Amino acid sequence: MYKPNSLRAHLTAAIADLQRNPDKLLVFADKGSLHTTRTASRSFEYAYVLNIIVTDYSGEEDALIVPLLDWLATHQADLLGNDDKAKGIRFMVDFNNHNSVDISLEIDLTERVIVKQTGTRLDITHAGEVTPTPDYTAPWWQLYNGTTLLAEWQVQPIPPV
Repeated sequence: MYKPNSLRAHLTAAIADLQRNPDKLLVFADKGSLHTTRTASRSFEYAYVLNIIVTDYSGEEDALIVPLLDWLATHQADLLGNDDKAKGIRFMVDFNNHNSVDISLEIDLTERVIVKQTGTRLDITHAGEVTPTPDYTAPWWQLYNGTTLLAEWQVQPIPPV
């Protein structure tokens, strides 16, 4: 599966707290299932709940959420701006003390895998997401709260189809 590692890299690069200690970011693919059709093709879709846990987080929650939403706009855009998918992003916060929290995010993700047959050979391709052009474009983003820099990240390109 491509998306868990892509999101891990994106958040680790964007958030200074995770750059200093990437072991605070835990990623799990839970409740996985395969969706197939009853055609001759062996193409299928992974469907799973991506569970992201950030432990002992002392930064602002917005510094985690905005880069996450940016990643979703490219890699799972159907979760954004769709009331039917509103429950596709869930979170829990465990307040450890006055300085840190543990944040758990659950995100419903899918990944399409195209399987094509040529003779006795099967070739797989992980299909990219169809995404609308965003309202904003820039190769590099910085998130501020007033004059405080919360996070910064590079826009990740859509992987080739």
